[in-house]
Amino acid sequence: MTITENREQSSEPPLQKGVFVRVGGFAYRRKWLAVTLWVAVLAGVWAIATAAGDAYKDDISLPGTESQAAADLLEEHGAGNAGDTIDIVFQNEGGLASVRDRVEPMLAEVAKLPNVGDVQSVYDNPTAVSEDGTIGYATAQLEVASADIPVEDTERIQEVAQDIEGEGLRVELGGEAIRTLSEGETGVGEMVGLVAALVILVIMFGTFIAAGLPIMIALFAVGSTVGIILLASHLFTIASWTPPTMFLVGLGVGIDYALLIFARYRTELVRGVEPEKATITAMDAAGRSVFFAGCTVILALFGLTALGLGSIQGMALSVALTVLMTMIASLTLLPALLSIFGKRFARQFLARAEKRRAKGKGEEGDGWRKLATGVQKRPLAALLAAAVILGALAFPALNIRLGFNDAGNDPSDSTSRQSYDLLTEAFGPGFNGPLLIVTEGGDGNAEDAAAAAAQTLGETEGVAATAPPIPTPDGEAATLIVYPASSPQDEETTELVGTLRDDVLPGLTQDNGAEYLVGGPTAGSEDYAGKLADRMPLFMIIVVGLAIILLMAVFRSVLIPLKAAFLNVLSIGAALGVMKLVFQDGRFGFEGGPIEAFVPVMVFAIVFGLSMDYEIFLISRMHEEWVTSKDGDPSRAVREGLARTGTVITAAGSIMIVIFAAFILSPTRLLQQSGLAFAVAIFVDAVILRCMVVPAAMELMGRRAWWLPAPLAKILPKVELEKH
Repeated sequence: MTITENREQSSEPPLQKGVFVRVGGFAYRRKWLAVTLWVAVLAGVWAIATAAGDAYKDDISLPGTESQAAADLLEEHGAGNAGDTIDIVFQNEGGLASVRDRVEPMLAEVAKLPNVGDVQSVYDNPTAVSEDGTIGYATAQLEVASADIPVEDTERIQEVAQDIEGEGLRVELGGEAIRTLSEGETGVGEMVGLVAALVILVIMFGTFIAAGLPIMIALFAVGSTVGIILLASHLFTIASWTPPTMFLVGLGVGIDYALLIFARYRTELVRGVEPEKATITAMDAAGRSVFFAGCTVILALFGLTALGLGSIQGMALSVALTVLMTMIASLTLLPALLSIFGKRFARQFLARAEKRRAKGKGEEGDGWRKLATGVQKRPLAALLAAAVILGALAFPALNIRLGFNDAGNDPSDSTSRQSYDLLTEAFGPGFNGPLLIVTEGGDGNAEDAAAAAAQTLGETEGVAATAPPIPTPDGEAATLIVYPASSPQDEETTELVGTLRDDVLPGLTQDNGAEYLVGGPTAGSEDYAGKLADRMPLFMIIVVGLAIILLMAVFRSVLIPLKAAFLNVLSIGAALGVMKLVFQDGRFGFEGGPIEAFVPVMVFAIVFGLSMDYEIFLISRMHEEWVTSKDGDPSRAVREGLARTGTVITAAGSIMIVIFAAFILSPTRLLQQSGLAFAVAIFVDAVILRCMVVPAAMELMGRRAWWLPAPLAKILPKVELEKH
């Protein structure tokens, strides 16, 4: 197929034209029905969800790993324990013995509180006190997992424990239940992001009502979806951090999609088109772009299912449903709201356009047209400058280290962080992340095999200390706690886990025939991060491959999808590089530590899809200019495409950036990292790629940009986005 033939065939009426016209027209004419249905969905879902409550499960189990095998072995021998613990840490410069009459009654009271089982006193365990006798800890065994204990019960434990503070005695608490309590709510980020988005929209449209419509669409869609996911958590594995992630993505995408349709609607009104016809035109042009842009995000999220990890699969499907709901709301609720406010918008936008012309201002988009012209004059220089910037940002990503945060990453004023620091001071950095060696079989009994391991491990470099072996209830296995000399998140601890598994313990197995497995939370985190890293290449191939095929069908081109995929990977690399510098290296006041294992794959899937959104919006308008122009000048099509979409893409990108960046204010490290990565990726995409790289690359490709080999043209379905 020649380029000319491709252009001529592209000028035929789109096959899907009637679908978007009918949907938009129905919602416009039956506006109160559409609005009532959405209100009923939102209210109904939340009424049921509130009554049912949530059942989120933070599952990081990973069949096939050694840490999971160790946990299964303990369960098999009757040593599995569903409950977690809370550490109550004491410091008294005069020695803990002098405050025994205050501490022991408090521990007895804690033992009587709801969901607390046994409490091991600091005075009953000599190893629980530092050498100088000033720091020690008691352990409260919970009867349920930390994630399941009610907040009010955790608060009561903390209140009772810290009630005895004073006169030189300091009491801090640690454990996952306390950390969850310390995290608090994440609503600050959402509120800041929404206010900033409203300001940008008011500046763009000049009216609060117009600015509020995209935000209203996002809130309806995200609110309904979160309620659905809350109910779904009773049936599927959905992590507790999924709803904030849905808010993070849903607010940005929902406002983005509604804004792009609304901007096209405003353009039609300014041209003097009646509100109803302007709505239909916007739905048939920008609406179909929104539809296919949403499909790219959903496809990218489905790629996460290839990782085979329960909690990530639950997150991927939840966020994909959020994107789907925002897309549906943009195509159904927005036309209804435009019908309600259409006449008012027509007056306001026409009056604003008249004022602009009266002041002698040029046509909107002139600045973008000039920018494109400048880039097209020196396309190679623009590409080289962009490559240097993106390469510098992406380079640090090569050294990302995956893991999970612990109390050492908590705010310095939180009780969980202070208890962590006290235990580190008293017992060494490895005390907060011990390794659990599970032993079974051997020439003698399992306890003797574990004792032999304790002697060998005590002489191993990187091991600070070992605890005495403890047999399982059936006596067929034994556990051995090993304290590394380094903290849980240090690379030295990762290397120690590998050394024990690959060198030290296999040698012991050869000597006595016992089986040794390295488990526990620290080793489990290493296993999980390692499996994610191993499966990343397959995941990336699936996501990138599906996106390329979809864009080939949309744009009838080979070079444009390949260019888009390459540029999107670059923007993701830049985002991960900045995230590494800030959070792993500990810049700008953030605690250094590994990047949350979930974040890179989540960022790749979501950002890849969102970046394809802008590619579709921009390139589809360039394609529209090309196929409808009389001279078929590809350079002019690039300039006009950027001129027509530059303002709205910049506004949409700005809204996404402020919403994502606001999540840096969240107390949750995972959301902080995700918010920064999303914000950087969208900034790179909207500013560097769309303003510099895309015009330069399209100029260099010329007419070849729209070339599609005849065999592929026959195989791929024909999908067109533009309304001519």
